[in-house]
Amino acid sequence: DSKKTEFKLPNPMFNVLNGGSHAFNSTDFQEYMIVPTGIDDFENSISAGFQIYNKLKNILEIKNLPTTLGDEGGFAPPGLSNEDPLKLLSNAVSETGLTLGQDIKFALDVAASEFYNESSGNYELKSENKNVSSIELTEIYKNLVTDYPIYSIEDGLSEDDWGGWKKLTNTIGKNIQLVGDDLYVTQKKFLDRGIDEKAGNSILIKLNQVGTVTETIENIKLAQKNNFETIISHRSGETEDTFIADLAVGTDSTQIKTGAPARGERVNKYNRLLLISDVIKEKFNLKAKNNLVGKYR
Repeated sequence: DSKKTEFKLPNPMFNVLNGGSHAFNSTDFQEYMIVPTGIDDFENSISAGFQIYNKLKNILEIKNLPTTLGDEGGFAPPGLSNEDPLKLLSNAVSETGLTLGQDIKFALDVAASEFYNESSGNYELKSENKNVSSIELTEIYKNLVTDYPIYSIEDGLSEDDWGGWKKLTNTIGKNIQLVGDDLYVTQKKFLDRGIDEKAGNSILIKLNQVGTVTETIENIKLAQKNNFETIISHRSGETEDTFIADLAVGTDSTQIKTGAPARGERVNKYNRLLLISDVIKEKFNLKAKNNLVGKYR
């Protein structure tokens, strides 16, 4: 398109606090992410993630909390409730001078399958000594979304709780991005079911989960055709390969998950995106914009 003046790059979802199975003696929820949903320039959006991450490290040190890293490069302090990380992140954003709810919003990867008791049908929130139903857990999310600028919840319920997923989507899915990872496992048959049953409204795409680039692209196209957001994702056991950055740009996916701004296997994906943005600006003379288009941001 010769009239095109700008090019959209995927919105980075920085996983800066880890819990669940990715950290020891921490929160039930697995990932707490900061997302520059209101920063137009792509380079500035990457810079914001690094700034908040460094402020968060300072805050943890002042509180005498350890700053050791979880599987995906986020900090993994022990002894926190499921809400405490959101308070820490709110403080970190405030200290950068960025505006919470405008420049920056939060995203959760709950990984609820990890604390779902299949025999009872309840969710065991061990950090809070609670056993809750899917309806009660949905209420917890409703309250968190009211109190904090959370726009995305991934795997809010178990992969086996399809009835709960439908109720969750019906309850908060009009305004909140509800992402299926364990629910869909990048498989067409599960995505088809989610579309048909209105269980979730967005899909996490993991290339090596489905196995081929062809199948991956087919799933992305199917999701986008049905107004599902597509989020390209790394894995917790990640390599140095940067292909997912190119995949996210090439498929016009609105978001990318590739961990905290720490360690080479995470940072090199961000560097690859910055290189792509430079090529867009210098070779094609287009603006490289952060992808702010999306129903839930």
